[in-house]
Amino acid sequence: MNGLEFERPIIELETRIQELREFSREREVDLSAEIDTLEKKLHQLKTEIYGNLTAWQRIQIARHPRRPYTLDYVRMFMEDFVELRGDRLFSEDRALVCGLAKIGEERIVLIGHQKGHDTKENIARNFGCAHPEGYRKAIRIMRLGEKFGFPVVVFIDTPGAYPGIGAEERGQAQAIAENIREMGNLKVPLICCVIGEGGSGGALGVGVGDAVLMMENAYYSVISPEGCAAILWKDSTKAQQAAEVLKLTAKDLLRFGIIDDVIPEPLGGAHRDPRQAGENLKRYILQYLKEIKEEPKEELLKKRYRKFRKIGVFA
Repeated sequence: MNGLEFERPIIELETRIQELREFSREREVDLSAEIDTLEKKLHQLKTEIYGNLTAWQRIQIARHPRRPYTLDYVRMFMEDFVELRGDRLFSEDRALVCGLAKIGEERIVLIGHQKGHDTKENIARNFGCAHPEGYRKAIRIMRLGEKFGFPVVVFIDTPGAYPGIGAEERGQAQAIAENIREMGNLKVPLICCVIGEGGSGGALGVGVGDAVLMMENAYYSVISPEGCAAILWKDSTKAQQAAEVLKLTAKDLLRFGIIDDVIPEPLGGAHRDPRQAGENLKRYILQYLKEIKEEPKEELLKKRYRKFRKIGVFA
């Protein structure tokens, strides 16, 4: 397993337990007592380390290369997924996956950022950084869902919208702004889930919803910690300090009322037990869909508008 720096004591103990198991099996020696003692110590160590994570450590977990992405969750708990491609204006953007699917008995429209699990796929997916055509595709598919009365579920996982010259020439800022406006007026339930990185306008371009949920070790911020450090201190190596200042963790954002709920992850992060992470995510989506679908459409739009207008307003 790819370990993070702060996980080194855990990985060393896990390796030791595995070695003892192999030795016990190969030599036919009963080491169950020693293994049991080490496993108790491991659980205690995990609880201590993962129960006191800093903002920067949570960012590292959110960026873990083995963390599940949109299509991983599709395979885990969705059925009848049909991907829909292209913005009908320029091209297909593989950084944003869009389509129709079923979660349990619920037919939904799915929108989700998609990164790659290796270098080749990351390049093809542009590291989850969408172009304007990606955002235009997303709103096109959302409008299709509105036409048929399907709720929209969004998985957010991007460092930010692609900042290249080509993207700017094709109207990146306008595409994001139009999505924010249009999502505010969609007459179907909208649930947004930050499953990993929630970076800047790239996240907000598909982030307007009746409920905004966030996985426990995800982050959601106006700028990356590295970018913030480079602006404030002219030193990107101060990213750890910036992460604390930005208040970008799920716990912070729940306290500020920017998100509505925190989805728990397995101990150590979603990458340590993807199946359990998927079950948690599915449960929360279905729970909030059930609640939101009971709201009258006109009241739904009013509440959605008020929800985002009050962000940043303090009495």
